[in-house]
Amino acid sequence: MVEVKEMPFNEKFTIVQDNIEFSNILLEEFINKHLGKDAVSELHKRIQPGITHIPKDASIEEKYEIAYSNWINASKNNFQFIRERMGDKGLKKFEQADVAALKASNASLALSMLNMIKRIAPIYGFRMTAKELTYQLQWITPFSISEITGERVIIDIPRCKILDYPDTDDLCNIGCQSIYSQWIAEQLKVKMEYAIQGNSCTCLATPLN
Repeated sequence: MVEVKEMPFNEKFTIVQDNIEFSNILLEEFINKHLGKDAVSELHKRIQPGITHIPKDASIEEKYEIAYSNWINASKNNFQFIRERMGDKGLKKFEQADVAALKASNASLALSMLNMIKRIAPIYGFRMTAKELTYQLQWITPFSISEITGERVIIDIPRCKILDYPDTDDLCNIGCQSIYSQWIAEQLKVKMEYAIQGNSCTCLATPLN
């Protein structure tokens, strides 16, 4: 097993909160554009009952867990709402909008430098990218890395945290396997492949030429 720098809970909590805000802005713009303001209000009413208040005196781990549950609640309702109101074609439109928004929000100088390093020294660049990806993955679910080289990374997820929650197949199939993978491929030039069995998953990441 390969050791990975551990992400502290305060950073996990911040990232979850940032993702909730990112999704809220994206969904409001998308739903308002395609379905109108009334549909935005309807979606908010659907999500609201599942939101848990985060106590100020809670531990940072407890805050992360509550925020994570709120993110799950919003995300699964978002996908369900779009499917109900716009069908599978609407979900495809949303996937495209989400990937574009992810690319825009992550178009930093550091990312440009990393991609330049990958062009000059592809093996070294891929290892740098892989280390950053596996670090960032920690806010989503526990995992281990069985292999990391300049040509591939194997990530073993014995029990996906997302799938521990009910009605979250869309987060797995659309969120992780489609939206996240498209973004990673287009912006970081990394191909993600998944072997899923029940709530467990093995991810294979390889560089794209």
